[in-house]
Amino acid sequence: MLSVNIGPFPLPLSQLFLIVALLVALGVGHLAGRAQKTGGMASTLSDMLLVGLLAARLVFVALWFDSYRYAPWSILDIRDGGFTLWAGVLAALLVALWQGARRAALRKPLVLGLAAGALAWGGMQGALSVMNQEKPVLPTVVLTTVAGKSVQLAELAAGKPLVVNLWATWCPPCRREMPVLAAAQQKESGVSFVFANQGEDGATVLRYLFGSLLHIFNVVFDPATALALAVGSRSLPTTLFYDASGRLVDSHLGELSAASLANKLQQLRVPPAVTSQPP
Repeated sequence: MLSVNIGPFPLPLSQLFLIVALLVALGVGHLAGRAQKTGGMASTLSDMLLVGLLAARLVFVALWFDSYRYAPWSILDIRDGGFTLWAGVLAALLVALWQGARRAALRKPLVLGLAAGALAWGGMQGALSVMNQEKPVLPTVVLTTVAGKSVQLAELAAGKPLVVNLWATWCPPCRREMPVLAAAQQKESGVSFVFANQGEDGATVLRYLFGSLLHIFNVVFDPATALALAVGSRSLPTTLFYDASGRLVDSHLGELSAASLANKLQQLRVPPAVTSQPP
């Protein structure tokens, strides 16, 4: 499962876990502060969150600056999911240490709240990992090629790492990210790309592709959205990243930028084997 619906809105599980962990941290910190009559930790937690997000974004942009160089305004579009986790965590911890050093009464609620939030987040991630291990790694859904042939993802992967993009012509972020994926498909010869259209007929899809002048291949049709159901995605676009053995390495819900796609692809690249030289 990659996302859940909150009312009419799909929410990625990673974001849901973060929200729940923050609420747990806030609740435990508030109770600990009230017991000590020192107040809660809401302001400190919000400072940690804001500083952590800012640091995570800035470090990500710095690492992938070449991808943002020619479109600097895209730095502000955080919908691409471009964040560096370790930088955000480090910055948030530094804020916590600074606040704890300034206010001794805040230390116990802060420690208890952060510990509870970390345990909640780790527990949810662990449960999700167990659930995912019980399911087939690469879905065996039967898809249809442009030529009308039935095919499965394993055949299209051809033994390479695989990127599967779930999209539709009516989806604006799908259309915006398509040139980024098309460019990557042309460049990344060691990775297979599959564009699995969800819920539309072949004529609609081909008319859009011809009209947009997109040069992509491995376009397949999934009119019953069986692939989205199999992977547990409730929103488009969704992009899945599988290694050469068919194991799901990462996923992305929403529009990909060139930087966020490059970051995901880095996980799929297998370093060249080191051959031993005779002495």
